[in-house]
Amino acid sequence: MPKKLVWVFSKRYIAGETIEDAVLASKLLNAKNIEVTIDILGEFIKNLDEAEQNCKDYLDVIERFTTENVKGNFSVKPTMFGLLIDKEVCYKYMREVVKMAASKNSFIRIDMEDSQCVDMEIEIFRRLRTEFPANVGLVLQAYMRRTKSDLEALNDLNTEAHPISFRLCKGIYIEPEKIAFKGYQEVRDNYLADLKFMFENKMYAGIATHDKYLVDEAIKMIREMNIPKHMYEFQMLYGVTPELRQSIVDDGHLMRVYVPYGLKWFNYSTRRLKENPKMAQHIIKALFVRG
Repeated sequence: MPKKLVWVFSKRYIAGETIEDAVLASKLLNAKNIEVTIDILGEFIKNLDEAEQNCKDYLDVIERFTTENVKGNFSVKPTMFGLLIDKEVCYKYMREVVKMAASKNSFIRIDMEDSQCVDMEIEIFRRLRTEFPANVGLVLQAYMRRTKSDLEALNDLNTEAHPISFRLCKGIYIEPEKIAFKGYQEVRDNYLADLKFMFENKMYAGIATHDKYLVDEAIKMIREMNIPKHMYEFQMLYGVTPELRQSIVDDGHLMRVYVPYGLKWFNYSTRRLKENPKMAQHIIKALFVRG
């Protein structure tokens, strides 16, 4: 689809192109008793100059959002900091970002990317978690066959004083069946098995899903296992399933919305379209209706 048409779709799912757009969107969500996690769009950079600039941008964002007392934290993609170019440079820049967040009593969530990145991202998380146990968390993807093993392996980092924090999502990247579950219900079942392991081991769970079935099953699990409210939250993408989101908030659970912004919105948007190809039909129909 042409970029202009993709933007028609994107406006619903992206706060905007500037930090001012992100601040405004976040404050509006805060007013609805919803916290945020801020993401500067961009990944899989081509050179380390971009990594340095991305680091500076994140330091600016942390300063701006904490100064304005926005209720939320920050999400980062390691490939934005040069993971696939120079792992140590990536670690250096990510450490600067986490250190800044720690100085502001804030928190950085390391997004999980495709399978080529998983081992390196877990390694970087381990290093950062050891130094900043209260200020860094990780994303794990339930459709990956390895995720249960990763949870078990990372449990050695978990402490009562600083519970290890994971965002659990289904998974978005296209991976071969050898390493990723493909069946719809199969992914759901593994999501719930992973979530149960997290609760059983007193890990902090970011329950990231728009699947009402998973939301209902998670709430059922929370009630049956008497999980305290300070040990979990629900998470959703900006602009997605707002009615389900509000029902979770109304039920008294913490909700955090992933708020992406920036000039590099095109790749993020096309990935959302690949997830839901029917949206392309809706975009074209809307354009004709508008005349």
